[in-house]
Amino acid sequence: MKKILFATENESKVARFKKGLLENDIEIISINDLDKKVDVVEDGQNAIENAIIKARAYASVYDLPVLAMDDNLYIDNIPEDKQPGMFVRRVNGKRLSDEEMLDYYANLAHTYGEDGKLTCRWVYGMALISKGVEKTYTWSKEDFYIVDKPSNKINPGYPLNTISINKKLNKYFTNITEEDKKLIEEDESNVIEFIVNSLSND
Repeated sequence: MKKILFATENESKVARFKKGLLENDIEIISINDLDKKVDVVEDGQNAIENAIIKARAYASVYDLPVLAMDDNLYIDNIPEDKQPGMFVRRVNGKRLSDEEMLDYYANLAHTYGEDGKLTCRWVYGMALISKGVEKTYTWSKEDFYIVDKPSNKINPGYPLNTISINKKLNKYFTNITEEDKKLIEEDESNVIEFIVNSLSND
């Protein structure tokens, strides 16, 4: 079985691709499984550039294929200077805690949203380095709402789920059940295919 390092501490992100990769005989590990973490300055201009920066940093230290991912958040109908883009957790130079993130984005929804609701989308960038060869991939996720009234739950690793509502189900992401997930599961087989194909010559 092949092994790939996902340059993230967010185990929710690892779990997102783990099953699909295992089905292709690829084991995914995170930097939480490593003895040594690498200091990375993510100063790229977009999700792809930041993903490349993270992948290069870990590929220079570990003799493994390295996968890295970043995401940008785009929100309709807010001022350009408040558009989070790739700085979802960093506002005015400050890194926000989970609680501060919830307060900040709920306030945006209250201020600029229609009935306290803003339409948003995630745009993802992924980079994979294997044997010195760099490959990249980008995709976006279906629109959802950020609202000014939080649910009563928090998902570890994804605090914004507390104030995010799935359009199809009209439910907070924190309240979506396993049965619900089957109804709204997004097909990310294209992402798995990108990873598998990028490793096919290893």
